[in-house]
Order: sequence, then C-alpha cells, then structure tokens
Amino acid sequence: MPQPLPEGSVWRPHVEGFLGSLQRKNASPHTVRNYRIDVLQFITSFGDSPPTPDDVDRLTVREFLAGLREEGLSKRTVGRKLASLRSFFTFLVREGVVGSNPARLVASPKTPKDLPSVPTAEDMNAVVDSAGKGSLRDRVILELLYGCGLRVSELEGLNLGDIDWEERWIRVRGKGRKERDVPFGAKAEESLNAYLEWRRERNAPETLDSPLLVHRWQRSWKRLSTRTIERIVKRRATETIGDPSVHPHTLRHAFATHLLGEGADLRAIQELLGHANLSTTQKYTRLSLERLMEVYDQAHPKA
Repeated sequence: MPQPLPEGSVWRPHVEGFLGSLQRKNASPHTVRNYRIDVLQFITSFGDSPPTPDDVDRLTVREFLAGLREEGLSKRTVGRKLASLRSFFTFLVREGVVGSNPARLVASPKTPKDLPSVPTAEDMNAVVDSAGKGSLRDRVILELLYGCGLRVSELEGLNLGDIDWEERWIRVRGKGRKERDVPFGAKAEESLNAYLEWRRERNAPETLDSPLLVHRWQRSWKRLSTRTIERIVKRRATETIGDPSVHPHTLRHAFATHLLGEGADLRAIQELLGHANLSTTQKYTRLSLERLMEVYDQAHPKA
C-alpha cells in the first residue's frame, strides 16, 4: 500500500482533487480506493524527488509500467494501472494543470482473452446447498451471487430497501452507480425470509438503508465487506466441491453460462448482468460452444 503524500508535495492537491471528482461522480468506494493506490504508486515510485506533473511524459509512464512488469505484475494488472493514470491525467488536463495526457500515448499491454472457468450446474447447486440451515446469511450470499449474477461489490452494497418483495426484484447499483432491477427466485426468497427472521430475533435495524448482509457477532450490525464475502464463497466451494479457486465472480460467470446453456437470450443476459456492451456478454457464447464441443467429443460415436 503506497504511503500518503507529504503535506508539501506538489502532487497532493491534484490527487485529492481527482479522488474528490470520482466521489462526486458516485464512483464506488472500491473504485476510488483502487485509483488512489495506482496513482500514489506512480508518484511514490520516484522516491523523494518525483517530477512535477508538467515533467511527466510518455517515456516516464512507460518506464513506470516496465518496472511493474519486472516486479512480476501481470499484464492485466499493469493495464489497470495504466487506465488509472490515463483517468488521472485527463483530470489534470481538464483542470489546466498539464497541457496533454502522456498516459494516452502509451499502448495498453495485450492481455490474453481467457475464458472464465465455470463449475457445472450440479456443482453450483451443491455449493449453494452447502450452507443449509447452518448459516442463513451464507445461504443468502450464495443464492444471490449465483441466482442473480451479482458482482460482489453489488451484493455488498445491498440495503433492505432494495428488495421488492411483491414483484420479487432487487434494485442493484452496478458500475458507475448505474441501477438495474434483477429478479430473484423462490429459493432465494425463502433464504432471504429466513435470514431476515434471524435478524429480527436479534433486534437488528430494519430501516430501508440498513445493510442486508451484516457481521453476525457485532452488535453494531456492520455491513459485511467484499473480502469477507469472498472468504465465505471460497470456503464453501473448497469444502463442497474441493475447488479453492472459486470466488464470487465465478458464480456470476456460472449464472450467465448456465442461463445461456438453457436457451436464454443473450441480450436478456446482458441486461441482467448490467453490461454496457453486448460484446462483453458474448464471451459466454464461446464458452458455451466449447462446452458443447466437449459433450459432442465425449458422447457422439462419430466424434
């Protein structure tokens, strides 16, 4: 984690202004945190004598990124940090601090278009069922991640007021705070009701802005963090199907892949996932075709 900039740093007011602009645009706390880490890492990489914003050019940015690659960071991570710097310098151009954006002149590292590894529907049902009645909260987590295709940050941010019980919809705030409505099934409804009854028995707050998922042993009823959700998913998957690589986004991939496999329309899946572009959703088509070819090779006598 990069250290905060000292009071007298020429960069400090610019970084604070940039992060403030992200918050005014309703960027999620997770997004703001990542931008802060990436920008501070760039500035502090120069030691005690960082260049001024005007002194940064394309080569400065390229050398920083090359250093990250030498440290063993993946192309995907380096690409994300470059995107953060592009946004930061775009802000500086808009504020009149610099005349041009040096990060825009640096090519993004080419990353392989890896397809997500997706467990079977049988495995996913086993993971969801593993919570059972032993942990009502864990059951809700697994039901909503797999049954609604939520991102972990979207699940973390759910409040009680986001649930429409009559229509059986959940109001989800996705990337860029864009809202969408996602339906949930009868099993999820059953799990939600049981979990909320458990909360009532312990006098948990029930206002519309009360967080849905909370820590069990804290009377402050603090919102469950994304990291805690990730640990719960990993533990359940490891114990049930012996796969420690499963994480919340795996359940989102499984949601989309299994829907497509059952004949769901690609544009409907796009809406449910909250993808801005259909091309982002189309990767599941390729994944489903690969699964289909595997079944063909294994089962067809002429394969």
